[in-house]
Amino acid sequence: MKVFVHVFFLLVCLSQLNLTAQNKITLSGKVTDQQGTPLSLVTIAVENTAFGTYTDDSGHYSLQVPPGKHTFVVSSLGYQTIKTSLDLHHNKTLDFQLEESSVNLNSVEVYGKSNTQKVKEGALTVNAVDIKPLVNSLNNLNTMVNRTTGIKIREEGGVGSDFELSINGMSGNSVRYFIDGMPLSTKGSGINLANLPVNIIDRIEIYKGVVPANLGADALGGAINIITNQEKKNYLDASYGIGSFHTHKIDINGQFVDPKTDLVFRPTIGVNYSKNDYTMKGVEVWDEDNRKYVLANRKRFHDDYFSLLGQLEIGFVNKSWTDAFFISASYSKVDKELQTGSIQSKVYGMAERQTDAWNVSGRYLKHDFLIKDLQLNASVSHTWDQSLTIDTAFRKYNWDGTYIESPRNEITGRDRSLRHYKRPLTIVRTNIDYRLNDHHSFNLNYLLNRTGNDRYDEIDTEFEPSNDVLAKHILGLSYNQFFFEGKMDNTFFFKDYINHLEIGQQDLSWITGSDGVPASSTKNHIGYGLGSRYSFWEKLALKISFEHSVRLPLSRELLGNGTTIYPNIKLKPESSNNYNMGTYGSIRLAPSHLLYYEANGFYRNVDNYIHAVISESEGMMQYENVSSVKIKGIEGEIRYTWSDHLQAIVNCSYQDARDQKKYKSDGKPSISYKNKVPNRPWLFSNAELNYTLSDLFKKNSKLRLSYNYQYVHWFFLTWEGYGALDSKSKIPTQHLHTATVSYSWAKERYNLSFECNNLFDSNIYDNYMLQKPGRSFFCKFRLFIN
Repeated sequence: MKVFVHVFFLLVCLSQLNLTAQNKITLSGKVTDQQGTPLSLVTIAVENTAFGTYTDDSGHYSLQVPPGKHTFVVSSLGYQTIKTSLDLHHNKTLDFQLEESSVNLNSVEVYGKSNTQKVKEGALTVNAVDIKPLVNSLNNLNTMVNRTTGIKIREEGGVGSDFELSINGMSGNSVRYFIDGMPLSTKGSGINLANLPVNIIDRIEIYKGVVPANLGADALGGAINIITNQEKKNYLDASYGIGSFHTHKIDINGQFVDPKTDLVFRPTIGVNYSKNDYTMKGVEVWDEDNRKYVLANRKRFHDDYFSLLGQLEIGFVNKSWTDAFFISASYSKVDKELQTGSIQSKVYGMAERQTDAWNVSGRYLKHDFLIKDLQLNASVSHTWDQSLTIDTAFRKYNWDGTYIESPRNEITGRDRSLRHYKRPLTIVRTNIDYRLNDHHSFNLNYLLNRTGNDRYDEIDTEFEPSNDVLAKHILGLSYNQFFFEGKMDNTFFFKDYINHLEIGQQDLSWITGSDGVPASSTKNHIGYGLGSRYSFWEKLALKISFEHSVRLPLSRELLGNGTTIYPNIKLKPESSNNYNMGTYGSIRLAPSHLLYYEANGFYRNVDNYIHAVISESEGMMQYENVSSVKIKGIEGEIRYTWSDHLQAIVNCSYQDARDQKKYKSDGKPSISYKNKVPNRPWLFSNAELNYTLSDLFKKNSKLRLSYNYQYVHWFFLTWEGYGALDSKSKIPTQHLHTATVSYSWAKERYNLSFECNNLFDSNIYDNYMLQKPGRSFFCKFRLFIN
């Protein structure tokens, strides 16, 4: 901690030298195309010097240069370059308009950095994934994110199965999900990384441990912000994929802009279906001849999955009264047959879960709102979200599809049930950003998240209906500094969390603890943090960050999910001190050959850690608090690129999460004290190799060959302190190989991809030894008309 503080204050003191060392003129403005559409990533550079910058997403730029006469070069791929000479002695505002170029471009060295790279090189520890190069593959966002440094996603089965995402050892609900700064839950509780249409995504930002205040998140382990494509041109993007286990995937996304009125239409449709009838290896089935259970291979027989997301956005862009104003409406539907409980020895044959959600929302964005350099980004959303769990069969199934009559239902072991959950969700977000000058800016963010929980049962007369409310008010204030011509970034932030609960349910109080909490309560929590980054030169940069974070329990944790998760009304909020320290840099080995590296160390000290506990006798799950958990680890990535032809990536992550509870509640020593947290990978690695050939077979074509390898070291299934180590259950070391071939022609209008997952048909496991699919094949055709 002392080293961390000393390094930080050294960087801050260095930043103050900038106040007396500056003697610069600022040239700023906006770059657009001929239709007035803002252009991002346009390079504005001073000829024959190292001075340069690039435009942001709204087309704005700001460049500092010494006083005097300079020649400025404005360039972007696909547009004609502009050169202009200026004699500057005072700050000046100058806008540029670029014309599209019809000249075929040869290979060039690009000065500007992508949005993805800019995010990675900020003051906070962030993974950023550019989705555009991957949009032709059949992979969902889960697969793409799972290959990045420090991230581990564990799915409970095949397509549409529940999953848990871990960032630097913090997992599950410790991570929050956003889409364009709004909680992803606005699309409905059934929509997640696994079924969100890939072709609407531009990039994904993954914040580790320290989350910026402008997201309005009560995240403990980190946050994932999905950035959608905001291009202003007309296009149609449609794809169809088919694969093993009767899997089908359809995505249609488009945009139509009226040039006269700047009215924009954006329709989106995403459909996923799979029977998930892959083979389960070594499961118990009844052998009638020998009158005992034996291990055998059997196909899954009750695991159909269907998801639908339809959305329409209508709005205006680039008007005098708004930069972007959109009204959207969406509908999502997820139907899932339930094959197992939280462990695979519990087999279901008729239980189902159905989810429907309607959403209406509006958002407004305006630069120079009321005064110059003040930006307003406001959104409001309401979602009608409801789910139905069908559990009416008095049967006990085996993996061969046979069953015996039972006096109890499949999931909860109680009476027949048609359980309804209505969870209306209201989100209000207001974000105000003010740039005082080129070196100082402020951001104020407010987020209201109100979730209802109206539950009842159609046929279970013993079930007690109730209506609960969870409301969160999260206020964030941040101050940002930019010094030394972009070499140094500092950010300081403060967060205020207000949590209001109204609990109506009182049933199963011996399990849920509902009789030990007040019916209504309001509590306040404070969080704060900082981040700093200093780039000595292109080859070396250092960054540090810290946050005292608070995470309020979700409705899923407090109130259950109506199927496999019991409520726990007594859950306390988690709090944690999160530290990050890292380095990164780029080394140009030769023209067109670039080596990028990054390394990061982290430490998390968590109080009231929320941990999922499984009852193997029932197959049910419940979240509980662990008084103290400490997590530390290191991670790193090396990425090599050769022009547009070859890319090689290797990353590795080590995470050590241990229980710090020395004594149990009865005063006796805890057996799990300083044990590693079970059912959690602690050493894993990814390797990726991509090779691209241009103009093969046809002009304006591309052939992309990809290979991915994932390694997961073995880990204990339960606390290692219980029982003898030699006999303890382990999830074994796993090796997963994936190969992909993609071919695009007619300037990427037509795209065809073939993929083989689990190339060597290895046994792959995840949460609580749940088996994942073996070798599988997929094919996808994509049509992109621009």
